Amino acid sequence: MPVTVELPKEKWNGKVREITLGATPAQGGTRTSTVTVGGETTLPFLHFEGSIPYRPAIAVEIQDVPPQDWSTTLLEAWDTAASDPVSWAKKAVELGADALAVKLRGTHPERQSRSAAEAAETVKAILGAVGVPLIVYGPEVAEKDNEVLVAVAEAAAGERLALGNCEDKNYRTIVAGALAHGHLVVAKTPIDVNLAKQLNILISDMGLPLDRVLMDPTTGALGYGIEYTYSVMERLRLAALMGDSMTQQPMICTVGEESWRQKESKVKDGVPSLWGDFAERGPLWEMATAMALLQSGADILVLRHPKTIKTMRETISKLMSS
Repeated sequence: MPVTVELPKEKWNGKVREITLGATPAQGGTRTSTVTVGGETTLPFLHFEGSIPYRPAIAVEIQDVPPQDWSTTLLEAWDTAASDPVSWAKKAVELGADALAVKLRGTHPERQSRSAAEAAETVKAILGAVGVPLIVYGPEVAEKDNEVLVAVAEAAAGERLALGNCEDKNYRTIVAGALAHGHLVVAKTPIDVNLAKQLNILISDMGLPLDRVLMDPTTGALGYGIEYTYSVMERLRLAALMGDSMTQQPMICTVGEESWRQKESKVKDGVPSLWGDFAERGPLWEMATAMALLQSGADILVLRHPKTIKTMRETISKLMSS
């Protein structure tokens, strides 16, 4: 006689918030597509246990100036596209980007120190060239971030950009810009559950609706803190599903940046032969990091290498259909 075994299921009373990036003309913007993430009522890809209404999104990182510190593997993969942000944006969309993560590195005081006005013009040019939503990062220097991101927010009013990074030392200015011009923010904290929760509370207290806040818990790459990252992200997601309102934000992870700054991805010569082929090592390092973070609750993966973009799109499709 066949035996029926009932599959044990967890019952959660919480839900991750649904957040939409980008705005179409009907919504006050110019985007031809938007990206909605969140809405989960279960842990990643446990479809039998709850609802996962939206697939994790892939954002592709581009920069306003040609990168000087990237691996040759990455630069060769993008070829001449990386020399111009508009060309780069178009190529990234062709490769399957759901959104673009525009990093305004040229505004850094120790690089080209481009002005806020120049940054705003760059973002407007990218908006005019592609139809996907944008996540816009400043130079990661608090004072210059404030200047640059406020100018970008004003220049792209109504587009529902995600402005990053919004941190404890500058959140007031970034949130004010988002409130005034209809944008989202990326709330970034060191890898800690309580710090992430506290920043969300501070942002909420300023009046920005929590359906306009993405959470970046800060992530480590394979071999460089991935286990601790996984643990913190898992705890954040568990708290959200158990009903903690201030942890119910979709999570965004800068996978590419973390993976490609490690020596395994960047160093070609003078390393053990067991490290394998240099051209394959970097993309594989990024893929492995992306997969771990996807399983720990990432809703948006910010990627760099075209091979990783293709592989993760296929992987996400399989996980969402299983």
